[in-house]
Amino acid sequence: MLESNHITKDKDSLRFLEHHNHYTDQKLRRILRDVKTFALVGASTVWRRPSYYAMTYLQHKGFKIIPINPARVGETVLGEKVYGSLADVPHQLDMVDIFRTSEEALDITKDVIKNKDARGIKYLWMQLTVRNDYAAELAEEAGLEVIMDRCPKIEFGRLSGELSWLGVNSGIITSKTLKSPKHD
Repeated sequence: MLESNHITKDKDSLRFLEHHNHYTDQKLRRILRDVKTFALVGASTVWRRPSYYAMTYLQHKGFKIIPINPARVGETVLGEKVYGSLADVPHQLDMVDIFRTSEEALDITKDVIKNKDARGIKYLWMQLTVRNDYAAELAEEAGLEVIMDRCPKIEFGRLSGELSWLGVNSGIITSKTLKSPKHD
C-alpha cells in the first residue's frame, strides 16, 4: 500500500511540475541578473571537467562562485577555497547550482533548504541532465525558485548572444548587439 501511495504521489508531483518543462528567457535573465554569488556543488579541481569550465566562464562574467566538494576541502579552484558543505561557507549565497546526478539532487536540495535562511539562498539551479521533480517540489515549498536541466553558463551565453559566435544556434536572431543578462 505504501508503495502505491508513493507512486501516486510521484505521478501527481510530475504532473504538478510541468512548469519545469520550459523556462522563459525573461525568467532566466531575471535570475542571472539577480545572482551575484553562488555555490557550485560538485565543483572539480580538474581543468578538463565541465564544472571547472563552467566556473571559469561564469567567473569571467562577474559571478563569484564558491566551490563545494567534500573530497577537495581546503584546496583552491580558480582562486576560490573549496568547502565541504553549504554550512561551511562563510559567505552569503544567492543561488546553489547542483553539478551532481539527479539522484543526488534530493539530498543536496534538503541541505540547501536547511541552509537557505542562514545563507540567503533564493535560487536552486540543477545542471543539464539533472532533474529531480520531488526535490524541486520540496525547494519550491520552502520558498526557493527552481531551474532544472539547464546550465547557467550556456544560458548566459545564449541570452547574451555569445553562443552564436561559436557556431551554436542561440535561437536569437538580430543585427543588434545583445546585452549581457547581467546588464539588462
